[in-house]
Amino acid sequence: MKHATTRAAWPPTGASGELPFEDSIGYQIRATHRTLQRYLQSMIEPHGVSSGSWYFLRALWHEDGLTQRQLAIRIGIREPTVLITIKDMEARGLVKRVRSEADRRKIHVWLTPRAKRLKSKLIPLARHVVATAAGNLTTTEIRRLLQQLTEIQNSLNAAIARGEPAAGAQRTVAQTPAAPPRSAR
Repeated sequence: MKHATTRAAWPPTGASGELPFEDSIGYQIRATHRTLQRYLQSMIEPHGVSSGSWYFLRALWHEDGLTQRQLAIRIGIREPTVLITIKDMEARGLVKRVRSEADRRKIHVWLTPRAKRLKSKLIPLARHVVATAAGNLTTTEIRRLLQQLTEIQNSLNAAIARGEPAAGAQRTVAQTPAAPPRSAR
């Protein structure tokens, strides 16, 4: 639920023009994420699961048999990274890769019985991590925090979709218009 208040001009402009860490939403989210990751890793590592594998397990517990491309999209990482992680998970006995009968270019990733059994052990640990992280917040504060994080994601995704560079940012190679073909020169 959005409030009918004026949106903040954030971050505040300091005399030096710098962006202190305590005022940086990106830095604070990243620092929080890294702390959550470290705590989660300490809980799941004794079960032979890395934090990198964790997101794949979560996606496959939700829908087993996804293709490598579907996993990349679902998790939000690039396909080469998917391949590296899937090979590691396969070596650890967590997944098996099976080429599609319908389309030989596609490789589906399936959980092994061991990985399926891990769900009942690891999900409670993840819930504990979340409960610990939110331990000093009320239910209302948690819901609002989740809404605000979604609003931040939506704002950034909309800016990306518009091809909007950050204010004052240099144009990146991806934003630089392509050179005309040699025949047009």
